[in-house]
Amino acid sequence: MRTSGGFHGRRIQKTGGSTYIVSLPKNWVVARGLGPGDVLLFTPRADGSLTVYPASATPAEAQRRIVEVSNDMEEEHLFRRLIAEYIAGYPLLEVRTSGRMSARTREVVRNFAQRMIGPEILEETSESVILQDVVGANPLPIPSIVRRMHQMVQAMQTDAMAAFRQRDASIARDVVERDWEVDRLHWFLEKQVTSALRDARILASIDLTLPECSTFLLASRILERIADHAVRISETVQILGNEPTPEKIGQELDRMANRAAECLSDALDSLDHADIPKANAVIDATRQLTRERDHVLREIASKKGRLAVGIAYVLESLERSAYYATDLAEIAINRAVEAPARATDVGEIAAPAAATAAAR
Repeated sequence: MRTSGGFHGRRIQKTGGSTYIVSLPKNWVVARGLGPGDVLLFTPRADGSLTVYPASATPAEAQRRIVEVSNDMEEEHLFRRLIAEYIAGYPLLEVRTSGRMSARTREVVRNFAQRMIGPEILEETSESVILQDVVGANPLPIPSIVRRMHQMVQAMQTDAMAAFRQRDASIARDVVERDWEVDRLHWFLEKQVTSALRDARILASIDLTLPECSTFLLASRILERIADHAVRISETVQILGNEPTPEKIGQELDRMANRAAECLSDALDSLDHADIPKANAVIDATRQLTRERDHVLREIASKKGRLAVGIAYVLESLERSAYYATDLAEIAINRAVEAPARATDVGEIAAPAAATAAAR
């Protein structure tokens, strides 16, 4: 046996006419309670390696997690803790307090179950609430989730600018409420990726490599941040009230919003098709948008009060949205150089499938 950098080397041996065998490290076998006659399963990986795990092992989907909380926790802190437990990917969450669970704590848990994709209340006692993930580890292709998020973010951007132009508080409120839909999709995707990293069987079932999982998670995070900026634009409606935006400035803001939306779409397309020229065009377009922002800033320099503040908020959010698209474009360039794009059956984003055995 050779050992190097944590890897155990074994020579391939041949028995009989066509059978090849490799011995297993004794400490690995003993640690998992295995012995002669037990069955091992093998999963081929995109990089040519094999993942080995016992057939008798309990999959991650069957695990249960007990979450100890206190009734005096801040509601926001408790909600964040539950999100973290959800992302960890456990199918059964038992939220428990040391004594009787307060109505306030129970309400936070119920609100969490309503907002997330998957968790449903299975059982309640005086001291606990048990949540079960009813959708499983791989109900939706991860690329499809990213595309759905993009559609939602685009609609939010369009409606946010409409609310700003029309000073329509009802449209603005709708954009703010839809931000939760983007958040829950991001958390759901993050949960799937986390589960795939922990369990090789789940990774094999989603038909993605580890670099691809990383790419989609980054794309999801970027889309979630752009949605936050759409919310911020909507919130300027309250700041501005009925005070109108000068027509010239309004037109320039509309052009910037359209350019930012185009940059995001083109960045995702460049990631989909490993299109380096299109990715570079996104980066160049963002620089042009920055110059346009500077021009609008000079235009509002003479304005006073809440009008100048509201327009400045919109400008900043449009610029940040465009730069998030630039981040996606840079990811697309990195992936395109790393390996050729791999086509998918659903025609969604396909980050190149390349990774070394050591990285896995």
